[in-house]
Amino acid sequence: MSGIARAGRSAAVGAALVVIGVVVAGAGSGQEKDMSSQKQFEVDTIPTETGDLKITFIGHGTLLFAYQGKIVHVDPVGQEADYSKLPKADVILVTHEHSDHLDPKAIGMIRQEQTKVLLTQACAGKVPGSMILKNGDIVTVHGLKIEAVPAYNIVHKRPDGQPFHPKGVGNGYIVNFDKTRVYVAGDTENIPEMAQLKKIDVAFLPMNLPYTMTPEMVAQAAKTFEPRILYPYHYGQTDPNTLVNLLKDSKIEVRIRKLK
Repeated sequence: MSGIARAGRSAAVGAALVVIGVVVAGAGSGQEKDMSSQKQFEVDTIPTETGDLKITFIGHGTLLFAYQGKIVHVDPVGQEADYSKLPKADVILVTHEHSDHLDPKAIGMIRQEQTKVLLTQACAGKVPGSMILKNGDIVTVHGLKIEAVPAYNIVHKRPDGQPFHPKGVGNGYIVNFDKTRVYVAGDTENIPEMAQLKKIDVAFLPMNLPYTMTPEMVAQAAKTFEPRILYPYHYGQTDPNTLVNLLKDSKIEVRIRKLK
């Protein structure tokens, strides 16, 4: 059985959209932070077999997951939110070293003694005391199994011929919230390794040029591993409705949130 509870699957797929006055429960201390004092964030609730997974869409490539009292921040950056007002982290995931994904100041605002910061070798010098993961590594932190997977460009390159994101430098992450598997792809194209992904319930795929994918590339990628729910993110000025049309005949539900 998939991590998204089969009973009431339509309710899971149609998870509520909350915009105003979001309050996210923090770690085991019972901490709560009211995010209504800064910009409004959308929140989806994904029912799982072991409790709700709440996803807060901070913006661009930045996300926040809340599950069973644990807080997971992905690519926290100060240009997207005031991190002094957000919940402290149990886990922080950084996909790669670019400044719209790695912000040591924002990390410092949500880091506490028990926080585990997982990142790449290219990021390590800017965040002392972190855990370096390379493509293929699997770790369990605070009860969450986390898999680092490849994220890189094949087609899109800089004027000097170097890929915007070279192979082996950045990570995507699969976070296992018990049996519910959430794939955050990082900055990548529709690479061959995506065809090896298994049982992905929720996926975040980037969609902006020239750095990541076109809508057509995202659609092709999604069809290789068929997530139940797909969020295009990091999409800049790309029209996400193009992706909706490309996948309208598939079983994949495409959800559009404010993730430019």
